[in-house]
Amino acid sequence: MRTPPYVVVFGLMAAAAVFFSGCGSEDEPVQPKDEFIAGEYNPQPFSLSVPSWMPLPIIPEDNPLTLQGVELGRRLFYDPILSADSTLACAGCHQQSKAFTDGQARSRGIRGLETRRSSMSIANLAFHSRELFWDGRAKTLEQLALIPVEDPVEMNDTWPNVLQKLRRHPDYPRRFREAFGIEYKSQITKELAAKAMAQFMRTLVSANSRYDKVVWRNQGWFTDEEERGRQLFFFEESQQVSHPGCSHCHFAPTFGNNPFNTYTNNGLQYVPNLEAFPDRGRGEVTGNRLDNGKFRVVSLRNIELTAPYMHDGRFQTLEEVLDNYSRGGHGVENEDANILPFTLTAREKADLIAFLKTLTDQDFIANPAYSNPFR
Repeated sequence: MRTPPYVVVFGLMAAAAVFFSGCGSEDEPVQPKDEFIAGEYNPQPFSLSVPSWMPLPIIPEDNPLTLQGVELGRRLFYDPILSADSTLACAGCHQQSKAFTDGQARSRGIRGLETRRSSMSIANLAFHSRELFWDGRAKTLEQLALIPVEDPVEMNDTWPNVLQKLRRHPDYPRRFREAFGIEYKSQITKELAAKAMAQFMRTLVSANSRYDKVVWRNQGWFTDEEERGRQLFFFEESQQVSHPGCSHCHFAPTFGNNPFNTYTNNGLQYVPNLEAFPDRGRGEVTGNRLDNGKFRVVSLRNIELTAPYMHDGRFQTLEEVLDNYSRGGHGVENEDANILPFTLTAREKADLIAFLKTLTDQDFIANPAYSNPFR
């Protein structure tokens, strides 16, 4: 029996459709087969160790810490697979030896372009619940983890492309299943990747500096120089009328302003009006002109390791920072009221810097749990 002509034609058309649909366009990533992921899902709770003198960590109900989630996040944090050319990982701009900064005034992305601002330390983010980055534009740590991947200056990739790489990877699908219970590769999402990285970053607790040992653990004493610096740092302990006022904005035990996430114009530069700031900072997020030129008050923990300083990395040394503050501000309309001129002798400056160096946590920068898992 002969096959009707229209059946032959239909069959040829169907075959052609299958062939061409398999080719795809050059701009469209090829979709991997939606394979089942074998393996057990039995996540174990991660016990976050936080000393009693530090604030309680803020852990979202929808993203509890697990051993599997933290380990997945650690690997994603150190893996350059998240960048377009697989050359830059999150750890490229957040290096453990520098308290998770990078030692640059402004970081450079995969195309060699400079970021607008200095790379912030990501230590002690477990105590932050909202408003991250210098300008507070990320509402959560999970949201923060999403942004650098698609920033054209930083990693310059797209999440759809990154997800294809993760789904094809020989190890990541299993790890996503172990951490989040997914069953198929197509269920690997950017939200789950961000949750894993947020879990890892919340474990980066720094609270074992010399300051902590002396003040909270009663282990040893400050040197005379450090003690004089401590009294200079904490305004309420100083008898000076002209005083640095450090503790107005950087108060213990975090030495930032947690949990209030204060933004301030700390008198870095003169502008003729609030619209003239080259970087409007918080004002770009809120649209409020009085927020222009304001940036987040960062923690001074590990400050010895995180040079250069300020949002634009303009100061290379702590001496330069103190010299700038001692001159006072520029009288700009929204400058912080605590930005006033003061006098420091050479010895007082050395004392204050000696105290700031007691905030360095050597255990933190050497902790193998925070290190590169691929080495």
